Amino acid sequence: MTGSPLRARLRTRLTAALRERDKEVAASLRSTLAALENAEAVAAPTTGALAAGEHVAGAAVGIGSSEAPRRTLTEDDEREVVARELADLHAAATSYDAVGAVDRADGLRRAAAAVTAVLEEEPC
Repeated sequence: MTGSPLRARLRTRLTAALRERDKEVAASLRSTLAALENAEAVAAPTTGALAAGEHVAGAAVGIGSSEAPRRTLTEDDEREVVARELADLHAAATSYDAVGAVDRADGLRRAAAAVTAVLEEEPC
């Protein structure tokens, strides 16, 4: 978990949304932060022999033996991840409109607007 300015702004806005009990905005901000965390994940090794643990066959043995360093995202990488999340929110809103769930669609658009506002803020 890195301390980028964008993530700090997202967390600040999330805290405000939680205080305001704004469930849709809070859920979207959480989802965006999770997407950023997931983007840092590295693929698990698919080859190589794992040591056989005493209790679990094929288990990694030793403290930290299954740990892998996370990727470091650039500011552009982070913005790209957030843009994908925004596209998903807009697509979901459009889908809700298509089935007549206008209130839910409006809530998603409001949540997308909150994420967009954070994205467009100047770093402190």
